[in-house]
Amino acid sequence: MASAKTFKVTGEFPTGRARMLFKREIRALSAEEALDRVLRELGSRHRVKRRSVKILRLEELPEELGEVGEPAQG
Repeated sequence: MASAKTFKVTGEFPTGRARMLFKREIRALSAEEALDRVLRELGSRHRVKRRSVKILRLEELPEELGEVGEPAQG
């Protein structure tokens, strides 16, 4: 069984005349799933279309980080 990984997605989307930058850390099985979940969240919260979102960076975070954004205990 595949284990979930933590991904950091950075990008921007239009808000009227300006562009809003965002960073999200999300747990998913693959990079494609992480990207899909971020696009769904942005569409739901900000009513932005998927084609309007520009992904600047998608990276897998190291396993040493336990939960999203929390240092590992040890």
